[in-house]
Amino acid sequence: MKPSTPWLAGFRQLRIALFAAAIAGSLTLLPANLQSEIPLPPGGDFTLQSEQGRVSLSDLKGQVVVLYFGYTSCPSVCPVSLSMISSAFRGLTPEEQASVRIVFVSVDPERDSPKIVGNYARAFGKTAIGLTGSPEQIRETAKRYGVYYRKANLDSAMGYSVDHSSVTYVINARGRLLRLLKHGTKPSEIQEAMRDAIRSKE
Repeated sequence: MKPSTPWLAGFRQLRIALFAAAIAGSLTLLPANLQSEIPLPPGGDFTLQSEQGRVSLSDLKGQVVVLYFGYTSCPSVCPVSLSMISSAFRGLTPEEQASVRIVFVSVDPERDSPKIVGNYARAFGKTAIGLTGSPEQIRETAKRYGVYYRKANLDSAMGYSVDHSSVTYVINARGRLLRLLKHGTKPSEIQEAMRDAIRSKE
C-alpha cells in the first residue's frame, strides 16, 4: 500500500466533513477551517472541451490561470464566486489583464454543453474560458485539484442540483498551482493573489 500524501489525507478529511454536511441537508461548501489546513493538491495539466475545441492547461502557459469548478445552473454559490473573480480581474491594469485568464470548469457535464458553459463563463469576462468534458474527464480533473461534487435533490421538480466545493485556484504562468482561495474571499484579496502569480517565477 502506498503511503498517503498530505494533500490526499487532507482531501479525505474534507470529504468526510462534506458528507456529514450533506446528510444534514446543508449546502456543500468548502469549510474555511479545513481549507486553511489542507496542503495544496497536486494540480497539473488537464485537457477538456471548450466551444472552440479542446483546451489544455498547458495551452495557457505564459498566462496566470484563475480556475473555478462549478455548474451553470448553480443558484448562488457559483455566480457569487465568479462575480468576485470578475471584479478582481477588472481592477487589474490592461497589461495585467493580458496576463490572466479566468477558466470555469463545469462539474455538470450532463447538462453543460461546451456552448452553454462557454456563454456562461464569458458573462464574467469576455476572455474567460468555459470547459466541460465526459464524466470521466471531469472526475479525473476534479481529483487532481481536490474538488468535491455530487448530484443532490434528485427528486426535485427542477431536476437536480450539484453540491460542490467552492474554491478558487490560482495557477502561475508556468502551470504551477500557487494558491487556494476559499469561498467568500474579497475581490481585493483575489486581485492580490493574481498579482502575486503574475510576479511568480517558480
